[in-house]
Amino acid sequence: MSGAVTVAVCLKWVDQRVDADALLRAELPDERFAGVSASDQAALEWALRYRDGLEAGRVVAITVGPAAAEAVLRDAMAVGADRAVRVDMPFGAPSRFVAGALAAVASGAQVIWCGDASFDRGTGSVPAYLAADLDIAQALGLVAIELPEHGRDPIGALRRLDGGRRERVSIDGPTVLSVEGSTAMLRRAPLRGLLGKPPIDVVSGATPMLPVQVHEARPYRPRARTFAPPAGATALERIKALTSAGSAPNTHGDAETLDPPAAADRILAALAEWGYLA
Repeated sequence: MSGAVTVAVCLKWVDQRVDADALLRAELPDERFAGVSASDQAALEWALRYRDGLEAGRVVAITVGPAAAEAVLRDAMAVGADRAVRVDMPFGAPSRFVAGALAAVASGAQVIWCGDASFDRGTGSVPAYLAADLDIAQALGLVAIELPEHGRDPIGALRRLDGGRRERVSIDGPTVLSVEGSTAMLRRAPLRGLLGKPPIDVVSGATPMLPVQVHEARPYRPRARTFAPPAGATALERIKALTSAGSAPNTHGDAETLDPPAAADRILAALAEWGYLA
């Protein structure tokens, strides 16, 4: 399609059930319950809406994983994606390498849509890595989208910030966007889309061997405190001084009212007396 704008959407094949034990063991998802998260569905819907507003555009759905992950690509093409690409890599590959594999396929796309975080302990780091690999802008954690009336105009969005704050942004040019699942509901696939068996392109993606770093673990030991030698002429007097036997309990609850400089000097003197300062 000459002159068509490429819109990419990244989908992750995950088990949609909550199974903490399976997540810890990094097992392959059960194909009966596998799919994509709500945020990935929203990303696919926004990709389709953005393409529909262009004079000429196409949506490329991309996933990284084994052959069973092609199910999410078939679903994406059933609802309207124009092309599907699976990068053949083992399930559970590190996010850094998943982003590199996605970047190799999504290079040249005008807009790349991603889910904010996947269902299986997702950290949301893949979109940021992807933008860094492609050296393009990123707009992450979007909670509202305003598509332009004309496809070439900037995209308006509301971005989530820490502390419950929000930031309104204008997105123009090649950008990686990650959206929350509440921003859009994926359209239903028509019967015609469900009946066909669309072709899926498969490319290889090697996962580099990660260096194994072994760190020596030692128990935490607080820094030793230095105490003044006990006072006393005889051994018994020195033992009594060490154990505070025969004397009132040694407390440090004296209340003093001093100016700030004098108070600081008094605190330092007390710390030195108690053995915290050399």
